[in-house]
Amino acid sequence: MELTLLGTGSPLGLPRPDCPCAVCARSRGTRARAATALLVDGALLLDLTPGAALAAARAGRSLVGVRQVLLTHPHDGPAVEVPAGLPTAGRVPDGRELTLISGHRVRAVPMDSPGTGYEVVSADGQRLLYLPPGAAPAGLPENHQEPYDLVAADVTGRPDALARLRAAGAVGPGTEVIAVHLDHDAPAGAELDRRLAAAGARAVPDGTVLYLGEYHELPEVPRRTLVTGGARSGKSVEAERRLETFPEVVYVATGGTREGDPEWAERVTLHRERRPGSWRTVETTDLVPLLAEDDGPALLVDCLSLWLTDAMDRVGAWDDGVWADGGQAALRERTAELVAAVRATRRTVVVVTNEAGSGVVPATAAGRRFRDELGRLNAAFADECEQVVLVVAGQALVLRG
Repeated sequence: MELTLLGTGSPLGLPRPDCPCAVCARSRGTRARAATALLVDGALLLDLTPGAALAAARAGRSLVGVRQVLLTHPHDGPAVEVPAGLPTAGRVPDGRELTLISGHRVRAVPMDSPGTGYEVVSADGQRLLYLPPGAAPAGLPENHQEPYDLVAADVTGRPDALARLRAAGAVGPGTEVIAVHLDHDAPAGAELDRRLAAAGARAVPDGTVLYLGEYHELPEVPRRTLVTGGARSGKSVEAERRLETFPEVVYVATGGTREGDPEWAERVTLHRERRPGSWRTVETTDLVPLLAEDDGPALLVDCLSLWLTDAMDRVGAWDDGVWADGGQAALRERTAELVAAVRATRRTVVVVTNEAGSGVVPATAAGRRFRDELGRLNAAFADECEQVVLVVAGQALVLRG
């Protein structure tokens, strides 16, 4: 199956008309994106957008052979002029199947918002799923037992759609995931590529021609990631974003509960409301058994510095005498056990930590001890991670990976 992406942007395109935002300002020239439209084997056009014929010509293709035009979402604004020779655009009712003269079978997939998704199966059995902007499947076709060869979806706007498809087995390790309907709410350039790679997806320029079944290297999702940064830097949001396309996630909160502290309770509530409803929360500092499980959902641990606080409490590290009389050795043993568990884990793990000190010298011996031990733990932990990310002012800087 040959798939030509005539456009990869939102229905308004990118940059949006008359929008002064930073993403639109950067989305010029080769970074500009027309509204998303897909040409399948020169015979089927999914979504009719302004300039479709010209876009096809720029990609070295023609719309002359198109026998069916299908719409996926309500179109705002003026009606799009239909190029000469194209059939009238239509929509397939949810759950219904259409067979084209070209041999393609098209099934309409119901969405959880206005619009229709389409499963396209070629004559030789290759399978494509195309989803409209801002939508996720409300129900999958009955014959989705095997993963699709390619999924084109609004990955940045509806990451939960990808999570649902993975949970249903419709997206597997060999499925190519292409992000389309890209809008100015998503970052541009290298940051977009990094975020999509973390979700196992990628973006391509307008006019790209893809061949289903053709081998190419898929984005590799790191197994172990350490996200570090200062207070309120956005590191927890960054960590959560990296797992939002996973079907299951266990959120490991190492901070525990604090009776009679309304400000802490409010922080915990805000964190919970931000997470997908399918995530499960476990409040514990006992990380080694979780990491040792050979099979299980992805883990998000927030955060390592609170784990260290608990570990230092347990060995009496705050007392100078206890620290000198075995406390230090006991803490090093606990941290070495944790680092070894990270090295051996087979689970996908994203761990949040705090930058230690950044040059500020604590006023107390206990404070300096914590700063030093957190710095050592962060360094040892980072050594075992495929990817290490520093977050500053909400911006993620990849230090490794």
